[in-house]
Amino acid sequence: MNALVWRLHEQSKSKKPSKKLSITKGRSMCPNCKHELAAKDLIPVISWLSLFGKCRYCKKQISWQYPVVEILTATLFIISYCYWSMSLQGSILHILMYLVFLSGLVIGMALSVYDFKWMFLPDRLVRILAVQGLLFASLNLLDTTEKYQFLLQLVLSIGVSGGLFYVLFQLSKGKWIGGGDVKLGLVLGLFLLKPVNGLIMLFVSSVLGCLYAIILMITGKYKQGAHIPFGPFLLLASYVVIVYSDTLLQWLKNYIYL
Repeated sequence: MNALVWRLHEQSKSKKPSKKLSITKGRSMCPNCKHELAAKDLIPVISWLSLFGKCRYCKKQISWQYPVVEILTATLFIISYCYWSMSLQGSILHILMYLVFLSGLVIGMALSVYDFKWMFLPDRLVRILAVQGLLFASLNLLDTTEKYQFLLQLVLSIGVSGGLFYVLFQLSKGKWIGGGDVKLGLVLGLFLLKPVNGLIMLFVSSVLGCLYAIILMITGKYKQGAHIPFGPFLLLASYVVIVYSDTLLQWLKNYIYL
């Protein structure tokens, strides 16, 4: 995933990128000295620790981003399995949903890393996520008997998740929110399936974004007028809502009643 993010960014710098930067054919290399990495250099987390966070060949520092993303991805996979493991028994359709969701999680992680580093959401990755979202929604459609109601809910979910961002984008002419966030919001509506999930996702992502901004202010890293990458918070909030939608809805009902 880290290699995917780095290669996409390197490809964007040139009209005719080197074949070594191919996503499917290029071999892993050090981003500093470009030395081709051996198999022993590619073991997730373990290789980074064994090399003390430095390239074996040029001795330059390897970003902490690599082990952090690897650990975080593994953790999210484990949480997803623990939540859905019971529903996977005896249902091929549910297993397919689970696999599509996890494949979308991989692309979502790549988008998050890219947006954090370069404040941009590549269309190539968003399109892949859109295909996965369509497949996820289609599998859920097959799993329900109320198909017309499901489709209506899905359309409303897409409208809620991306429609508000589109309005903000048009009103501000792209100053308040980026076009990439609008596209991502529309795509995430395919995974959220229901408009209420979209509303909760917008609320959770806004809270996460505010907390991140507050941390930057406290640490003195926030500059007036600086943009904050919102894509990672949209993706994380969507993950939380999709995995824990029933729990979140129950909590909100209890909170409202109180």
